[in-house]
Amino acid sequence: MAHIDLAAAPFNLDDEAMAWVSATLAGLGPRDKLAQLFVLMVRGAPEMFLDNVLRFKPGGITRVFTPDLESEIGLARDLMSGSAIPPLISADLEGSRMSLPFGTAVPNPLGLAAADDIADTEAIATIMAREAHAVGLNWSFTPVVDINAAFKSAIVGTRSYGSDVDRIERHALAQIAAFQANGVAATVKHWPGEGFDDRDQHLVTTVNPLSFAEWDEKFGRLYRAAIEAGVLAVMAGHIAFPAFVRELDPHAGVEAFRPASISAVLNQILLRRRLGFNGLIVSDATAMAGLGDWGPRDVTLPEIVSSGCDVILFSDDPDADLMRLVSAIADGRLTQERVDEAVTRILALKAKLGLHKAQLPPELETARAVLGDPASAITAHSVTSRVPTLVKDTQNLLPLSPERHHRVLVFSGDIVMPLAPGPVAFSMPERLEREGFAVTLYTPGMSVNPRDFDLVLYLFGDETLLTRSSIFLDWMKLTGNLFGAMHRYWHDVPTLMISFGFPYYLYDAPGVKTYINAYGTAEPLQEAVVEALLGRTQFAGNSPVDAFCGSEQARY
Repeated sequence: MAHIDLAAAPFNLDDEAMAWVSATLAGLGPRDKLAQLFVLMVRGAPEMFLDNVLRFKPGGITRVFTPDLESEIGLARDLMSGSAIPPLISADLEGSRMSLPFGTAVPNPLGLAAADDIADTEAIATIMAREAHAVGLNWSFTPVVDINAAFKSAIVGTRSYGSDVDRIERHALAQIAAFQANGVAATVKHWPGEGFDDRDQHLVTTVNPLSFAEWDEKFGRLYRAAIEAGVLAVMAGHIAFPAFVRELDPHAGVEAFRPASISAVLNQILLRRRLGFNGLIVSDATAMAGLGDWGPRDVTLPEIVSSGCDVILFSDDPDADLMRLVSAIADGRLTQERVDEAVTRILALKAKLGLHKAQLPPELETARAVLGDPASAITAHSVTSRVPTLVKDTQNLLPLSPERHHRVLVFSGDIVMPLAPGPVAFSMPERLEREGFAVTLYTPGMSVNPRDFDLVLYLFGDETLLTRSSIFLDWMKLTGNLFGAMHRYWHDVPTLMISFGFPYYLYDAPGVKTYINAYGTAEPLQEAVVEALLGRTQFAGNSPVDAFCGSEQARY
């Protein structure tokens, strides 16, 4: 096995921890070494999966948390006490609707980038990490260091800190530091960099189209900074980087478009050797079509490990996938040496997090105290109030008042979330009614007389979505018919458009006179927008992206 310096960054293990890694690796049989390579997604009540997880003995799980705190604490403690080697417990802590359901509601990365105060980002990341640690979570697949370059990219959207590399770097480093200081390993993603391809790697292998020099100034800089800051993990995306592959082999052909998750060139040469990353490499979710496009699972699953990833993320059939690795070792496609390297880094991450000391997660009352800390709510409220961004108000509409804008017609497609069974209604209309407005919710096909209203309000709630090629203003779906889709009210009635998510709707509605981005759909953000609309607070956000989509037309 190639030597891995566990005393060096980012693990920085002491002699005791390194001895545990060595002894634990030596005590594992071939089957259990392979099982350590897996992080399994678990959803639903613990009794639905706990026995199978303990039987399989994965390196870790990714938990889709329920609102039942007591059950989640019990699960974490059962996993730790029932496992000979403590598992990693992970999640995507991305803020907004990707927060813990029983935790403090906090802005997503794009919202924090709009507030653009590093102290705010440090404070929010600290809250997230303290609450995560209190429920046994020790690894997050964040921060996202992708760049909002292609505005039609639905997969980057609100998950990134924007389009400016300086701003992304500042906030990502603040998040890494806060997470790792509070017992949660951070992961930068999606290697080698997303955002210049407007497609979604859940659906197709996406391509980073930059030259190597361009990449080095942008993504190279971001990953070097994260590595120098001691980030513990990098997630290899199902993203190709043909320029670098062709730098080494000008005749690479189709191999130039091999996704990073199964690319030894990108993982072992560029990330490990050139950038000097010594931490853990985790693949992106292996069920995604960005990997499945490339080849059959019998081929690609072993390639994840042989190409340099230390962790296989998710499996619909862990036993079958384990046999895929066994077969690959038997026929030489995967070596035992490479497996041992990967398991060594997995164990090193566990030791870095102190899991080798066999401490159980906090008990329920301790978790409740952390999650119920009033200081966290005060901090989150203060930061959230500085997120909403007034992009334009060329009609001088704001502030609103129930006297001048009493009768409000609301068009909305509701809040759409990737893991929810259906859309969720906005609370904004009810909030406005409590302020003295008379609100009418538009229903498809409804006859509208502009003279019956003093304000037309459009509400959109699409945060970054998975398996959706693009996010756009679907006028036909919004209005229910062709003629409604073609009608614009802003020449007859004052009109306001608010996006609580995807920040680029001016591309489809350049003529709207007043437009606001709030970046996230959580209730505190809806409250913050109402406060600013009524003039009780200022719109303090500073757009972290070009909300005009490069169009002068949209500025007027």
